[in-house]
Amino acid sequence: MKKFSWFLVLVLSMSIFLAACGGDEGDSGGEAESEDSGSTSEEGSEDTASQEGWVENITVLTGGEAGVYFPLGVAMADIIDSNLENVSATGVSSGASVSNAEQLNNGEAQLALVQNDIAFYGAEGSNMFEETLDNYSGVFTIYPETIQLVTLADSGIESVSDLEGKRVAIGDVGSGTEANATQVIEAHGLTLEDFDAQHLDFADASTNLQDGNVDAAFVTAGTPTGAIQELSASADVKIVSFEEDAMNSLMEEYTYYTQQDIPADAYENFDSTASTVAVQAMLIASNDIPEDQMYEITKVIFENLDDMANAHVRGEELTLDTAEDGMSIDLHPGVQRYYEEQ
Repeated sequence: MKKFSWFLVLVLSMSIFLAACGGDEGDSGGEAESEDSGSTSEEGSEDTASQEGWVENITVLTGGEAGVYFPLGVAMADIIDSNLENVSATGVSSGASVSNAEQLNNGEAQLALVQNDIAFYGAEGSNMFEETLDNYSGVFTIYPETIQLVTLADSGIESVSDLEGKRVAIGDVGSGTEANATQVIEAHGLTLEDFDAQHLDFADASTNLQDGNVDAAFVTAGTPTGAIQELSASADVKIVSFEEDAMNSLMEEYTYYTQQDIPADAYENFDSTASTVAVQAMLIASNDIPEDQMYEITKVIFENLDDMANAHVRGEELTLDTAEDGMSIDLHPGVQRYYEEQ
């Protein structure tokens, strides 16, 4: 009888213990599942609320695939695409500054790389723009695009004033280079009527210089510029320095200009430093992008500057300290708020 009693007590104790364990496990599991479900739902609703009105598909306009704009624009798109939930971004090749500004203004894209002077002309409705473009704002400037007056070393052209009576390539009709060339020569007391102005792009200008069909050419581009590199590989070239007073006058009248020196080792067969001015490559944003979203876009780009540097050497020049250098238009409100918090 004692054996049976002890056996019964043992069985009952084990049953109670197992039941208690099973109950605790079930309660714990139910609570955990409930907490997880509640947390996920709450987080999801917060994300949805914070992104209400955001642009889901972002197009970044760049330039030709062989240029600097393209790799930098693609890198920006990749950063946005990888770091912002529920937002897709793509960098696409385009016609560069003028067409980029027009397309962005028309709602065909959300971000675009342009020269800061072109952004200014668009906002003012001047030069190559017949109407004011009022649907974009500034984000940041990146690197200088230098106005280079290139000639052959034996041309006898030592200054801008020596262009008088010469054949000079001034860029395509309506291009940023044409506008830059016109302003530079006017700052030196000349006009387009003082020489034989020819509308040629960089490649054609280089070829015509080598063939002796033009005496000098204006080129607005980051240095070293491919077209000038090719020319310098087969001929002695000279980059003509601008006069100090003329540069100061340009920078005073057009705030988007900055002074820039081209080092002696910028090109082959080029052994002297040249003083000139530069505009800035910059990013502009559609005003249709909400302030909060543009804040986050700016934030993730500056948090991933290594990706910009890896995309192209010019990407190394994007910094918070210089982001507003040469800024020629008003900043997007979201960008402005980001800078003020830094």
